Amino acid sequence: MLKRTITALGLAAIGLPAILLGGIFYYFLMGTFLIGAAREYVILFRAARYQPQFHVTVGGVAAITIARTFFPDFAQPVFAIAILVAMAYHLVAYERGHDQAAVDFGITVGGLVYIGWIGSYLFDLRSLPEGGWWFMLVMFCVMYGDTGAYSIGKAYGRHKMAPRLSPKKSWEGYAASVITATWGGGFTVYAFTTYGNLAGQITLWQGAILGFILGALPPLGDLGESMIKRQSGIKDSSDIIPGHGGFFDRIDSWLWGAVIGYYFLIWFIF
Repeated sequence: MLKRTITALGLAAIGLPAILLGGIFYYFLMGTFLIGAAREYVILFRAARYQPQFHVTVGGVAAITIARTFFPDFAQPVFAIAILVAMAYHLVAYERGHDQAAVDFGITVGGLVYIGWIGSYLFDLRSLPEGGWWFMLVMFCVMYGDTGAYSIGKAYGRHKMAPRLSPKKSWEGYAASVITATWGGGFTVYAFTTYGNLAGQITLWQGAILGFILGALPPLGDLGESMIKRQSGIKDSSDIIPGHGGFFDRIDSWLWGAVIGYYFLIWFIF
């Protein structure tokens, strides 16, 4: 827990200025995590004896995130081209004798969609007016949920939530995730409307509802990555982030949080 906390503080010291400044600084921060996660995604599936195309997956995620951030009018064509390139590659692979090329194509496209397209909502969230503050609100709620689930689940977890996917996760920890994120959402809205730049833009009740949703649903992102790791037989996607594992381990809940937070704000706040 100490190593995890120290690493989190170090990431915050680097990340908060980039989040508030936005632009190229923010892209380098999030782009590093997403491209690193794409690399780990390929490695995990290759450990399970599949063969997603490394350069198409990682390069496609990089291209999609760049387009969504800096050239939004070209984002959809870039996404479509990446999928067609993936199909072309795996057609050739099948013709050369690789019998599971169709499955590998699905895995390659899965990386482009889940990490590239879904992950790019991290940039869409930051691009909203006062986006740095909205991003922090959303991700703080996810963080509150993660912290509550980890702390309470480790100390009091008795009833297994998903023993095949993640044996250490419990219903007690999940309940703590929902409760801490709900209270945390309300508290963060109070702080950001009182001392930040969100005055008059969101109510405490809306913050609590957002926190409730972000405590309840993003844990599925964690379980989703666990499913991939279980199939590959690997505990962590890598050990590049002390106490947290790899890039994919760190952003598994962010992916869900960014999409959910973005549309909550678009539908109910803006």
